[in-house]
Amino acid sequence: MVSKTDDIPASVPNCNPVDLADEQDGTQDSKETTKTPMKDSCSCGHSADTAVMNGGGAHEHTEEVESKQDGSGEADGGEESNEQEVIVIQDTGFTVKIQAPGTEPFDLQVSPQEMVQEIHQVLMDREDTCHRTCFSLQLDGNVLDNFAELKSIEGLQEGSLLKVVEEPYTVREARIHVRHIRDLLKSLDPSDAYNGVDCNSLSFLSIFTDGDLGDSGKRKKKGNELEQIDCTPPEHILPGSKERPLVPLQPQNKDWKPMQCLKVLTMSGWNPPPGNRKMHGDLMYLYMVTVEERHVSITASTRGFYLNQSTTYTFNPKPANPSFLSHSLVELLSQISPAFKKNFTALQKKRVQRHPFERIATPFQVYSWTAPQVDHAMDCVRAEDAYTSRLGYEEHIPGQTRDWNEELQTTRELARKNLPERLLRERAIFKVHSDFAAAATRGAMAVIDGNVMAINPGEETRMQMFIWNNIFFSLGFDVRDHYRELGGDAAAHAAPTNDLNGVRAYGAVDVEGLYTLGTVVVDYRGYRVTAQSIIPGILEREQEQSVIYGSIDFGKTVVSHTKYLELLEKTSRPLKVQRHGVLNEKNEAVELCSSVECKGIIGNDGRHYILDLLRTFPPDLNFLPVEGEELPPESQRQGFPRQHRHRLACLRQELIEAFVEHRYLLFMKMAALQLMQQKANKDTNKASVSEAPALPSTETSEMSTETNADATQTQTPKATEGSTDAPEADQTDDGKSAASQGTTANSEDSSKPITNGSLEPAATQNGECESPLEGKEPEESIPGLAQAKELAESLVAEDGSGIDPKSREVVLNACKAVGSVSNTSFDIRFNPDIFSPGVRFPEDSAEDVQKQKQLLKDAAAFLVSCQIPSLVKDCLDHSALPMDGATLTEALHQRGINVRYLGTVLEFVDKTPAKAQLEHFYRIGISELITRCAKHIFKTYLQGVELSALSAAVSHFLNCFLSSFPDAVAHLPPDELVSRRKNRKRRNRVPGGGDNTAWASLTPSELWKNIASEAQSYYHFTLQCESVDQVVEKYGLQKTTLLREISIKTGIQILIKEYNFDSRHKPAFTEEDILNIFPVVKHVNPKASDAFHFFQSGQAKVQQGFLKEGCELINEALNLFNNVYGAMHVEICACLRLLARLNYIMGDHPEALSNQQKAVLMSERVLGIEHPNTIQEYMHLALYCFANGQLSTALKLLYRARYLMLLVCGEDHPEMALLDSNIGLVLHGVMEYDLSLRFLENALAINTKYHGPRSLKVALSYHLVARVYESKAEFRSALQHEKEGYTIYKNQVGEAHEKTKESSEYLKYLTQQAVALQRTMNEIYKNGSNASIMPLKFTAPSMASVLEQLNIINGIIFIPLSQKDLENLKAEVQRRQQLQESGKIEEHTEDSPLELDDKIPIDD
Repeated sequence: MVSKTDDIPASVPNCNPVDLADEQDGTQDSKETTKTPMKDSCSCGHSADTAVMNGGGAHEHTEEVESKQDGSGEADGGEESNEQEVIVIQDTGFTVKIQAPGTEPFDLQVSPQEMVQEIHQVLMDREDTCHRTCFSLQLDGNVLDNFAELKSIEGLQEGSLLKVVEEPYTVREARIHVRHIRDLLKSLDPSDAYNGVDCNSLSFLSIFTDGDLGDSGKRKKKGNELEQIDCTPPEHILPGSKERPLVPLQPQNKDWKPMQCLKVLTMSGWNPPPGNRKMHGDLMYLYMVTVEERHVSITASTRGFYLNQSTTYTFNPKPANPSFLSHSLVELLSQISPAFKKNFTALQKKRVQRHPFERIATPFQVYSWTAPQVDHAMDCVRAEDAYTSRLGYEEHIPGQTRDWNEELQTTRELARKNLPERLLRERAIFKVHSDFAAAATRGAMAVIDGNVMAINPGEETRMQMFIWNNIFFSLGFDVRDHYRELGGDAAAHAAPTNDLNGVRAYGAVDVEGLYTLGTVVVDYRGYRVTAQSIIPGILEREQEQSVIYGSIDFGKTVVSHTKYLELLEKTSRPLKVQRHGVLNEKNEAVELCSSVECKGIIGNDGRHYILDLLRTFPPDLNFLPVEGEELPPESQRQGFPRQHRHRLACLRQELIEAFVEHRYLLFMKMAALQLMQQKANKDTNKASVSEAPALPSTETSEMSTETNADATQTQTPKATEGSTDAPEADQTDDGKSAASQGTTANSEDSSKPITNGSLEPAATQNGECESPLEGKEPEESIPGLAQAKELAESLVAEDGSGIDPKSREVVLNACKAVGSVSNTSFDIRFNPDIFSPGVRFPEDSAEDVQKQKQLLKDAAAFLVSCQIPSLVKDCLDHSALPMDGATLTEALHQRGINVRYLGTVLEFVDKTPAKAQLEHFYRIGISELITRCAKHIFKTYLQGVELSALSAAVSHFLNCFLSSFPDAVAHLPPDELVSRRKNRKRRNRVPGGGDNTAWASLTPSELWKNIASEAQSYYHFTLQCESVDQVVEKYGLQKTTLLREISIKTGIQILIKEYNFDSRHKPAFTEEDILNIFPVVKHVNPKASDAFHFFQSGQAKVQQGFLKEGCELINEALNLFNNVYGAMHVEICACLRLLARLNYIMGDHPEALSNQQKAVLMSERVLGIEHPNTIQEYMHLALYCFANGQLSTALKLLYRARYLMLLVCGEDHPEMALLDSNIGLVLHGVMEYDLSLRFLENALAINTKYHGPRSLKVALSYHLVARVYESKAEFRSALQHEKEGYTIYKNQVGEAHEKTKESSEYLKYLTQQAVALQRTMNEIYKNGSNASIMPLKFTAPSMASVLEQLNIINGIIFIPLSQKDLENLKAEVQRRQQLQESGKIEEHTEDSPLELDDKIPIDD
């Protein structure tokens, strides 16, 4: 999870560039978006290291990245021009007056970029005009065009008056009006969020903050704040409580008790109007029942709505008397129903008071795994949507169904030369993608539910394919023995996700002229469905004819095409794909620049499409045993290679990036060592000085000829590596440089222990991961590295021509040693076809193939020996803090570790000496492993269940999985069975029919046996357990946590109530408890690249201490993000969090509160109400509330965070210590000392366990506990705790450190107080009641002192912002950077101005 200092990492030099590619998953964690690259020069800071690494060095740094970003080759010339461009977009807004019928004119702020349509939207949302939908805006009598930009309208300026003019209705407009009124009536009703429709999702923040935080801060009475607070939390939130109730997850919102405005609003059975009535202007008929039980029939006509004289059984369309003709339905209803008028007004008031973020739609649907029993109300619009096959085309699109492929591809073709164009393009791409994902999800569900006709209905159900709404659907089964050699159905199930990763990667590289298909993978009811946009013309012809590049039979026949080679060549550097030859069926060599499966098809639209990208990334040899091939010892020691379900296991893009990065460091060091050696030779004419690496003599003689030096090198790169690396201190038996041990002890001067040479692109704070291009390397201490860099740069610049042969030789040796594909510059690429069955290579490339095999083995070994230890190390030093399955998966993925390594990771943790400090990680890992195994079993289990038995089957499975009841029996209602038998023949249309009651025979012991064997066969991990209770007991898991994990992974939605899992007499779940089953959707997440650059430059500025500038850049980023993503998105959430933190540090508490409130709401809506990220956001918000004097709100928020955390991961987690310290401090502030102690002592215990008894965090915990004892006047206990803290400070930072001095002062003060108290007591004993008593000081802590401690534990240090201080700070930062460059100073100096308290690097 997020490290406490995530937003403002402590010291400047060692931050790591985040790579965009890693974040493709929309779920990326705040960590990724907040760790910052330090690139002062180039605003393009995203993946400067990784994008460029891979081909000649540093010189084309900016250009390469920029062009990767925006496709146009021109770089943006750094920040300045970017900022200029932004200013162009944000023309100043102006104000117009708007006059609507029946309301006072009001002012509206607009911007010149807006379209007229956006003013329409504002009016349809405003409280006083929300009931109008059919109107035009007129300026001086001229109707404005809806799609015109305001700046293009003549005569529109500051102060212009726009009139709202009612327009005649059409059928379409009347429908839109009814739909809009229904939406207004339902605006507070959460049922859409529970049902997971229309991108609605839940948010509960307002319940804890009593509405909007913004103004309440000023409203509340400060004085008697203390007396009003009831601080006691519910029993289940207190430390040590074993209860984990489910109901508080969704507290009851009083606003949701809907005020009823109408009983029924529905279409009338008399629709559509007959011809003669059409000619009177009737458009449609509505039927309503008012709250007063009045039944009315209403005509929608071109002029508006009026009452007619029809009843349920007689049709009389004549206007009633009075007819109440009104242009708006709301006006009509307000006249005939007083209750409607009253409640509708109240409802709209409430609606506009809600925070906009509570009601804006999210870009992708978020599903809730729990829901209360919601009443099913009559709703004409919902009913109509369900039955008039509204395919997912929205009303406003002419020509009905959308041509998804055309939309997806044309948005890619939009211009992208300057910032406004790129914003427009990215916004269009993002919008189409989210619409496509929603439509594909609907379609996939319709396919599995059996509501779509197959295009090949004669085939058996598993083989069927479907087209719906211009999207092609196929099921994840191996239908034509296509994958027979690769693992059958298991391969067919894995292929779609691999393909999606490929689409994601090519989409991110974004080469002009190369097109991929819109792809969405949906798992629903045990089936995997792939949804793809359709290449124009592909359905009319046979596949053999259309494929002009690649192979349709896994490499037996292969074709190539020059245009495709040219396009793919452009992607080969960023994706690290090597161009290579393969043999076709005639034994001719064919050139490819991708894997053979990747097919190129030119569509009827003339575009070059690539599809089947499942082998974009190279195979993972740890899970691909190949006869006659030996893996490196690091892999073998861990028991690899292992047999996997299928042969499609490939390495992740993040791993490739990290591996290449790692090799680059190695390359630089080698070049440096050789240069040193040459210099030494020159100086002394002896070769004895630098223990020169023994280079094979064959190489030295061949150096100058650059032809094919590779041919002479007989050794594998591995061997050379071993020899060239000899001087490095940690060399061990594996030749893979010292990476697995700790990358060259001599090169290290950072105070953080190095992370096993790990190089995660989104790495935490290990200086090791930095791209050497930055010139802020800890490696500076290797003499000669600087020359090596210069050499690498000049090589790139001059293409190797004007350089003396000596230097060339250096580079050549280094290139060979690290396995570079080029001899003149560092360039590592992979051949994705190596080890593909059926692919043959030409004779003349045998050596190259050998090298590629070695490279793959090294990469597989790198994963096991570097990346896994690095992950574990990051968990030990708490820079990675997973809290649940999703965040754990993300932590693995960030480092390029696939989830199939979970068993290996857990074994590694088990063998770690510091295992106790990894208990939380181990527990989360075990629960993830178990729920994933259960998910695999559940998938096949569900395939045998027909729709009518779904809830019974799901509840039975959950009983077997979680309930202690030993003989769970499935309920098969007998009467239903009878009717089911009769029409079995007709009903069996769902894929995978067969005996539909086999699921009922599952027993708990059988399920757990299956889970254990699945763990063994898939994860190679041994679970000793035969029942859920054994597992819970042995690994310390919680059943609620397991329930949450399995529900989220499989899409189950359950009724929110208290389940008794532990009863041995009855099962926990009944079929009534299963409310729904949702799809689990994977799709591409398009990025806002420019906004991301601004965000990163802003972070970089903040880290250098330029807070004001940083703040401006981040505000700018926020604008751009909003421009591309709309208002709701995870990245906007990260942006708001950082802004709030900056506002807070700069002393603007109300602003901090407002931004953080948005961040919390957005996190709840976009990630989920109990996502670990949301828990973090709640904690930040509580701090800002406290600083604003809203103590009771702060406490409520902290209690909410604690409840969510208990539910998600239990009490035993390092993050809980921080949370409890926060709660304890706030309680101390409101003088609830005993309660405060419970939380603080719990925090102390957890800190001691996870940070080690000698950690500075623990010292701080002791101090906080001591302060509470002091307030209680229990000085002995206070002294005892403070002494412990003092000892830690003295041992860790020395007597002279200010922390130690502070502690020692406090000890003296406590001693005096204790002595004074003792004297007084003695006095009383001696003299009885007439003793003269010295007044004792029992002080309640001041709010300021509590706030100060809160800031310290949350890692916030205030920087006094006088101009002079800022100047000094900048000077200091620059000075340290210069020192850093000359390699003179430690990374973290103790009292650096930006140092954050909880990161003093002395922690053990």
